[in-house]
Amino acid sequence: MTEIAAIADGYIALWNERDATQRRTLLARQWTDDASYVDPLMCGSGYDGIDALVNGVQHRFPDFRFRLRGSANGHGNYVRFAWTLGPADADGPIEGTDFVELADGRIRRVTGFLDKVPEGA
Repeated sequence: MTEIAAIADGYIALWNERDATQRRTLLARQWTDDASYVDPLMCGSGYDGIDALVNGVQHRFPDFRFRLRGSANGHGNYVRFAWTLGPADADGPIEGTDFVELADGRIRRVTGFLDKVPEGA
């Protein structure tokens, strides 16, 4: 199985990457071309759809960064990890948990859950 921590770290790196060209490079390297993402607020598929989601979150929260919360774990082709979104130097007010399905060591499907979202976020 692909290294669990590397999958989680790469996932977080994608959501934090501000350079559009580099973000597309990360998508192509880490995600399958038919990948999909869904959470309670948004969904997208393929590189264009997922890139648009990341770009939208970055515009909505321009000074926030994603960080892993705890350690990733998994089995077989599945990885689970928790994250936080907030200022780089403070605890994040937004938290979630994502479940990742892999195909050939790359992200194929993500189902996200929002664990903590402040009112108005």
